[in-house]
Amino acid sequence: MYIRKRIDVRIKIPFPVSNISREMTVIKRYSVFLLLAVVLVTLAFSAEGSSQTRENKFKSQEISEDDGLPVLVKHLPDWESKRSDTTFAKSLPELKKAAGERPILDLIDFAGGTEAVTAAYPAGRLVIVEFTNPQASIDADNQINAYLSRNSDGHTVYRRIGNYNVFAFDAADTAAAGALVDQVKYEKNIQWLGEDPFLFRNLERNFINTTADIFVSTVEWVVLGIGSTLLAGVLIGFFYFRFRERQRLEMDEFSDAGGMVRLNLDGFTPSIRSDRFLN
Repeated sequence: MYIRKRIDVRIKIPFPVSNISREMTVIKRYSVFLLLAVVLVTLAFSAEGSSQTRENKFKSQEISEDDGLPVLVKHLPDWESKRSDTTFAKSLPELKKAAGERPILDLIDFAGGTEAVTAAYPAGRLVIVEFTNPQASIDADNQINAYLSRNSDGHTVYRRIGNYNVFAFDAADTAAAGALVDQVKYEKNIQWLGEDPFLFRNLERNFINTTADIFVSTVEWVVLGIGSTLLAGVLIGFFYFRFRERQRLEMDEFSDAGGMVRLNLDGFTPSIRSDRFLN
């Protein structure tokens, strides 16, 4: 015969251990909230960054504040209608991919922030290359003109407009392609938000230029006055001499007796008839 006994064991948790459990629960809740906050902030920054990336996807040096397009794109003739067919390039491979394999494009150096845009028109394919400084544009212009003088195909129109080097390829009518190129305008407007750092230098340059212009103008007027006076004197003297010469040739005799006092000391000098005197 077995006797079963039930033993009830009760463990009493000390008070400090119970507080630690509650604190751990609170810490877990705060950790969850903090994690959610970090995730939300990260998503917000990611959305803002992607939005900026979409707006500045071209990564141009000059972006329009209205629609995020490069300003160079808006310098294409009738750019709004050509917007879907426009290609913006920051490297030579990108430009060649859009404009085609053209040896003359190898003369374009895209180092230092050079940008290009191209679009097709009925008059030909237009390519605008913008350099960051006038010297680079001038150097490229010299090389391009030298290349065209040696390898002119009769279907390429080229001009340098400001810092823009503009091409019109595949032109069936060079006059129409030239008119298309002439529609490209180089417009830059620089405004200083504060004091112009070049104000003194510009004023000094204007003063020097104005003084030089005044000096040159004064010298020109003095030289012109002296020259005109000498010329007038020579002409007047010449005509007066010719007039007196003509009068002398018309005279049979010439006498100055009417203006002299003559002494007839020898008694042999005949008296001069008064009818021979000049009036």
